[in-house]
Amino acid sequence: MHGRYFRTLVALSVLSFVLLIQAAGQAITSLADRRAQLREAIEQEWQYDLKTSPELATAIGDARYNDQLADRSAEAAERDVQHARESIRVFEAIDTTGFPAQEALNKTLMLRQLHDDLDTAQFHPWEMPVNQMNGDHLDLAALPSQMPFNTVKDYENYLARLHAMPHALDQDTVNMKQGLKDHLMPPKYLLEKVTSEAQDIANKPLAESPFTAPLKQFPSSVSAPDQRRLTQSIEAAVKDEVNPAFAKFAAFVRDDYAPHGRLEYGIWSLPNGEAQYRVAVRQMTTTNLTPAEIHAMGLKQVTEIDAQMLALAQSLGFHDLKSFNDHIRKDPDHYGKSSQQIFDLYQHYADQMKAKLPQLFGHLPKTPLEVVPMEA
Repeated sequence: MHGRYFRTLVALSVLSFVLLIQAAGQAITSLADRRAQLREAIEQEWQYDLKTSPELATAIGDARYNDQLADRSAEAAERDVQHARESIRVFEAIDTTGFPAQEALNKTLMLRQLHDDLDTAQFHPWEMPVNQMNGDHLDLAALPSQMPFNTVKDYENYLARLHAMPHALDQDTVNMKQGLKDHLMPPKYLLEKVTSEAQDIANKPLAESPFTAPLKQFPSSVSAPDQRRLTQSIEAAVKDEVNPAFAKFAAFVRDDYAPHGRLEYGIWSLPNGEAQYRVAVRQMTTTNLTPAEIHAMGLKQVTEIDAQMLALAQSLGFHDLKSFNDHIRKDPDHYGKSSQQIFDLYQHYADQMKAKLPQLFGHLPKTPLEVVPMEA
């Protein structure tokens, strides 16, 4: 009797413990907790992006990493790949049942971005880091226009980045040499433009260099002695470190890299080019349509647009599209009269937009949109 009573107590105790564990599990996975878990996962992902992409942080007004440049190495790229795999597991484990539609969409979009990152990484894009419009030879030269220069600390952050630029270009060079071995090469004629772009920056005298632009007008918060010290340090860094690094990079591209650029322009001419093209089509269209299906869709839409344009041309007294297009090309009223006029129009539309944004969005960027001329 006593033995049965004892076993009953043990069984009840075990049952109570199991129920407590289940209750705890239910509490952990309650709707509120799961929503908080998703928010925290998104925040951690965002902070990872900012920490590993200091230039991005600067561009959006986060000054925590303004004295750093991103790690361009292949090892850093592989760490990003591993991070994406781990993050996918984190987000996939979050049950969004019962979430508001927008929050559930956050998980969907985050997973899409992470999977896209992995799909792209298999083609080692870091081995082709430059072309005529993108790359560190242009991005680094644009940094002075993107950084704040309000305090001594801002200038010291900038100086630290100047010191880091030669290493960044060296990392690019290492990646490009590996790309050369792997036959991951941009078109030759575009690389020739990269050479001239980098060399032009290297040849700029100090007074005209984009890297000394912040020295032309110091804020009142920077004392005269600090201005002299910072001017001397920044000019020395540009003259002795940055310009030689750009010249070295230009010489590498000209002598060792560009001559081996691919002659076929299309992405299909790369190793695994067809697969890379399919991934790019899927990412850019967010569909599973094949490139051939996308092309057919485009042809169909062009035919429809041509018919609409012809109807418009005829309504304006033109017999065919050729005469209509010739009129548009030759009519000076369809062209800007000056670069200043075009600049002023952009500023006008940006100002219009700025006034409307608070009516459409509850949370606005800290850094305002600025219309600036493109660097020469």
